[in-house]
Amino acid sequence: MKKTISALILFLLTINIITAQSDRELWVNELTKLSDPVLTALAKDKLKKTMPTEQSSFDYGDRSNFAGLEAFGRLLAGIAPWLELGPGDTKEGKLRQKYIELTHEAIYNAVNPESDDYLNFNKGAQPLVDAAFLAQGFLRAPTQLWEPLPDETKQMVVNAFKKSRTIKNVPYNNWLLFAATVEAFLAKFTDDADYLRIEYALNKHMEWYVGDGLYSDGKYYHWDYYNSFVIHPMLIDVFRVLKETNHPYKKLNDDVIKRAQRYAEILERQISPEGTFPIIGRSSVYRFGSFQLLSQIALLEQLPSDISEGQVRAALTSVLKRILQADGTYDKKGWLKLGVVGHQPKMAEPYINTGSLYLTSLGFLALGLPEDHTFWTSKPEPWTSVKIWGSNPDVVRDHYKN
Repeated sequence: MKKTISALILFLLTINIITAQSDRELWVNELTKLSDPVLTALAKDKLKKTMPTEQSSFDYGDRSNFAGLEAFGRLLAGIAPWLELGPGDTKEGKLRQKYIELTHEAIYNAVNPESDDYLNFNKGAQPLVDAAFLAQGFLRAPTQLWEPLPDETKQMVVNAFKKSRTIKNVPYNNWLLFAATVEAFLAKFTDDADYLRIEYALNKHMEWYVGDGLYSDGKYYHWDYYNSFVIHPMLIDVFRVLKETNHPYKKLNDDVIKRAQRYAEILERQISPEGTFPIIGRSSVYRFGSFQLLSQIALLEQLPSDISEGQVRAALTSVLKRILQADGTYDKKGWLKLGVVGHQPKMAEPYINTGSLYLTSLGFLALGLPEDHTFWTSKPEPWTSVKIWGSNPDVVRDHYKN
């Protein structure tokens, strides 16, 4: 009995139930805080001049030529579902209008060859990665981010994406999905998609499924969060495009969603009662991005039946607070710094720089659910690990799912 009471107290403290600030307000505040420096600078055509490029302490060469597209592409992929809700009369709706307008200006400068901030879409291999995240942003917010653009800007966006096709020697792993995601954008918004690039990536990932919601990253399984950073979310987004066509591969969509639901379930179970989670494998400095898939499955309203919206929101909010509110997360001008919890530069891989860190925005996808959705209005509930470590007699065992 004492253990159960202690766990309940810990849960109440963890979700900060005594404050007046709602979870959604907290999420919006944190998302706009990390977005502001990138979008404001790029909208003013001053991103390259103002963004710091802190790099890993391991020597991997100068990465500053990639930093701009990394920051913008990754941020857009994360903020897009929230922007897709559009402007509104509420305080939040007016705030969205501001960020939609900033993003339109940023897009223009990012793809305009005459702009100081024209971004690198084809020099080196890295731009393929972040062209794909940028493409995800458009796929996730077609009404607000693509349709309102002037035809001239749309053509410059298409030209930029086509430049990434010239990048050769793509690694034989999750990188295949970057090429596929760019082509998915071209399939949705133009009549010039290369479906072979999509089919090759999908064929290999169907081969690389190892079971229980997990794909290997190429030949071998990697124990990290790339199933959430890249693999499941890009598979979902590519298949959402294929579902709008007569492509025969669209019949695989149901299997892809079932596998994603299982991995989302695993991610939820990895969140401890204290809002921490195992830091395993590469790219851990992507922080909240580790939970992109769980947030995405909530956004799609396809959470597994045995986990509630209230417990998922409470669990993700606890992680968000532990990670993004830690001292040292931002520099004095509001730019993200290398680290998982605060400033920890030795945690970063050699390919990481300041721009890379904006993949943390991918954890915010659930903000694409409107303010009155039950994900936000339901009561916070103890998540799985809170129940287990609180001796809850009703918690259900976990088991393998094919």
